[in-house]
Amino acid sequence: MRNYQIISDSACDLPQALARRYRIRIIPFYVSFNQKTYLKEQEEIGIPEFYSILNEGRIIPKTSLPSVQDYIDRFERCLARDEDILCFCITSKFSGSYQSAVNARDIVLEDHPEARIEVLDTSLVTATQGLLAMEAAKMREAGYTLDEVLERMPDLIESARIMFTVDTLEYLQKGGRIGKVTALAGSMLNLKPMIVVREGELMPYGNVRGRKKSLKKEIEMVEEYFRENHLSYDDYEFCVDCTDFDSPDVTYVKDKLEKLIDRKLDLPLFHVGVTIGTYTGPNTVGCCFIRKFTR
Repeated sequence: MRNYQIISDSACDLPQALARRYRIRIIPFYVSFNQKTYLKEQEEIGIPEFYSILNEGRIIPKTSLPSVQDYIDRFERCLARDEDILCFCITSKFSGSYQSAVNARDIVLEDHPEARIEVLDTSLVTATQGLLAMEAAKMREAGYTLDEVLERMPDLIESARIMFTVDTLEYLQKGGRIGKVTALAGSMLNLKPMIVVREGELMPYGNVRGRKKSLKKEIEMVEEYFRENHLSYDDYEFCVDCTDFDSPDVTYVKDKLEKLIDRKLDLPLFHVGVTIGTYTGPNTVGCCFIRKFTR
């Protein structure tokens, strides 16, 4: 089997230990708080520092996608090792990262027409994108060829979901995801929006009054999805995606999710990074899952 490297933009929010374990190379997004200086996510600014600035300064950051050159540099390093490439990108409905990777691929192929570079618009965000890359890496470990992995991707993408809630509507409003009037009304009524990421977009699932009720509703949303679609928890990989590892809300959701699926989570907490955190703000917590690949 010909070797191939799995790459993802950093919107996958894959914990660094998992990226190393599964040999997934990460290409970082950039973030700026003054729209002049842009810092590479994880490499030049850590996620805790990002949220610390958000909490202290009430500044709405600006993110920037990986450049074409960022992708070219990574692709060429893989080709120097005689590797094919499978590259995962955040949904194109959220970012131009996919188009940046496609442009880089086309440029590289001009000099290396024999190379194979597959770029996927995953239609996913944050941990669901990370879970997808992990499942692809597990297939690679099991001896699957690149063609065999690509064949399985559409079904796995369709199976992936994230259900989450945010603590404030401010960031969704300033990021252009909801209107100012809606944000103001929601804040006055202490409404917490329940959101599902489906078909590459944030889809409203309803509003719940109060933080505790919204966290409980997350678990109910997962239960409803599996019941209505006649699915088994045993066939799926789960994780909790959040902005604050030390929050009691995260512990609450993790404990309730483990009770629902009747097993401990195998995966560590995923840290919502700058790409999605810019829109959700601090104190965000979600339940993510994807169907496990089967031989």
